[in-house]
Amino acid sequence: MSHPHPELGAPPKLAKGGLRVTPLGGLGEIGRNMTVFEFDGRLLIVDCGVLFPEEEQPGIDLILPDFTSIKDRLDKVEGIVLTHGHEDHIGGVPYLLRLKPDIPLIGSKLTLALIEAKLQEHRIRPYTLEVAEGDRERLGPFDCEFVAVNHSIPDALAVAIRTPAGMVVHTGDFKMDQLPLDNRLTDLHSFARLSEEGIDLLLSDSTNAEVPGFTPHERDISNVMRTVFAGARKRIIVASFASHVHRIQQILDAAHEYGRRVAFVGRSMVRNMGIARDLGYLRVPAGLVVDVRALDDLPDEEVVLVCTGSQGEPMAALSRMANRDHQIRIVQGDTVILASSLIPGNENAVYRVINGLTRWGANVVHKGNAKVHVSGHASAGELLYFYNICRPRNLMPVHGEWRHLRANAELGALTGVPKDRIVIAEDGVVVDLIDGKAKITGKVQAGYVYVDGLSVGDVTESSLKDRRILGDEGIISVFVVVDSTTGKITGGPHIHARGSGIEDNAFDAVVPRIQDALSRSAADGVVEPHQLQQLIRRTVGKWVSDTYRRRPMILPVVVEV
Repeated sequence: MSHPHPELGAPPKLAKGGLRVTPLGGLGEIGRNMTVFEFDGRLLIVDCGVLFPEEEQPGIDLILPDFTSIKDRLDKVEGIVLTHGHEDHIGGVPYLLRLKPDIPLIGSKLTLALIEAKLQEHRIRPYTLEVAEGDRERLGPFDCEFVAVNHSIPDALAVAIRTPAGMVVHTGDFKMDQLPLDNRLTDLHSFARLSEEGIDLLLSDSTNAEVPGFTPHERDISNVMRTVFAGARKRIIVASFASHVHRIQQILDAAHEYGRRVAFVGRSMVRNMGIARDLGYLRVPAGLVVDVRALDDLPDEEVVLVCTGSQGEPMAALSRMANRDHQIRIVQGDTVILASSLIPGNENAVYRVINGLTRWGANVVHKGNAKVHVSGHASAGELLYFYNICRPRNLMPVHGEWRHLRANAELGALTGVPKDRIVIAEDGVVVDLIDGKAKITGKVQAGYVYVDGLSVGDVTESSLKDRRILGDEGIISVFVVVDSTTGKITGGPHIHARGSGIEDNAFDAVVPRIQDALSRSAADGVVEPHQLQQLIRRTVGKWVSDTYRRRPMILPVVVEV
């Protein structure tokens, strides 16, 4: 198995007749999925998603793929193929279209409806091309055929990309549920047909490659939901992804069966479920769904609220309910269902929300104590079955952390894919398909691009380090006035601390050290403010470290007179 080397340089010019594959997100992480295909100077993008921040990224709203490597070639992009409508596959599209709004978007009916609604908020009117399973579209040199796959959202598609360099199949996210709620199976017949033609490179979902056996059926949740609904004494509050149409359908079915009314809470949930209902993907009995304000007139035992926040997001409805910062107040006897998986990295935030809800008397039902979630991704048994159908000449695991990619590669090897034709890459690593063999040829920039409010890309790793220090250790400010000619102190030092746990009067002990250090520097003829600031920072920093074993941010201010 080939794998990236940390010292990889820029890739060479693509050989004539070769196909270049550059993942800009989704490898080594769960989210931010984006892959760029290049042939004969033209580009095709598959997915453009976001990654959600973790605790060590304070203040960040979203993390985008890095568009630097294609920013100067956006006029060469034939289109963006969207495999399905989850945020980790479409959430970055508005930010890419800000750079060039007329790049065509290609996807299924529901996927395009979800991204169009999102783009409307960004005041972008996209050019779209709706496709369905079985369709075949030529996008420049890329001949794309779309194949139905089953996932945790309707209308998901895999894409087979034919070029003179060979055929590449990108699965998107998929599983092989044999009893899907919408009766839309993963089209194994089409994958077998593509296999007969010859799949030169397969990019396959790795998320559940470590999980043995087969992923349970989505409909298995229905009986658990009925049991929860039957035992609930007061309100039922369900938290789910705002795009998980199949899961919401089961909630609606259970609510209808037990005589409850349903209200959607949260802008994205209201928007997405409205779209799904209008397009016929969500079946809603008449009178079942009501406005959240109408719930005040209903007894608690007839109420179901469906909201966002299953990942512990601080500003989502469920987190705010747990913190008593929402108009809906959790009371003793309420039942809360977390009907989603735990995205790696979100565990602490989710358990914090569970504890908060439990504190107010809620009965919290989650994946850890009831079968209220099944994955949308193929487990190891399904992947083995899938590889034996596809028989790819080269395999490139995608969509997963390193352990998932490695496990997926092992599965491919077990089914007969030669180990020297299994490519384990990471974000930014360039893979070229030349003469039927895929190999790593270089690396491009593919770092994190942070969205903070209206700012995109302005927050750097250095900024985040400062934020973490401020959050963990606090800040100490030191204000000194010096003579601009001699460098001698004429005022101060005045020292104040915030969040450091050190009382201001404790700094009396370090004032003589600052005065002594500045006196020596003045004697040496040092008067430049920046140098004096660095001297103050070192002096105070050493004292705080020696005295308190802490490392707060130290902000020295030197004013010349």
